Amino acid sequence: MLTFLGTIHLIACIALIIVAMLQDSKGGGLFSSQSSSNTVLGASGGASLAVNATKILSIIIVITCISIAMIFTKSKKSVIDSTVPIANSASADQTKTK
Repeated sequence: MLTFLGTIHLIACIALIIVAMLQDSKGGGLFSSQSSSNTVLGASGGASLAVNATKILSIIIVITCISIAMIFTKSKKSVIDSTVPIANSASADQTKTK
C-alpha cells in the first residue's frame, strides 16, 4: 500500500510541476514569450482546464501525504529499533586492557 501511495504521490507531483509550468502567468510562464501560448488550449477553456488540473493534483498530493503520514504513525517500530548497535572499538579495547 505504501508503494502504491508513493507512486501516485510522485506522479501527481511531477504532473503538478508540468501543469504549473504550462500555465500562463502575469510574471511570465514557460511559454509566455511565444505569441500562440494563450491559444494552445483555447482562448478561455485553457485557463479553466489548467486551474482545475492544478486543484485536482494538489488535492491528490494532500490526500497521499496524509495517507502516508498515517501509515507511518501507525507503525510502532522506530528506525533505531531496526539497527544493530555497533560496539565502540575504543571502549572495547579499554576494557580488554584492564
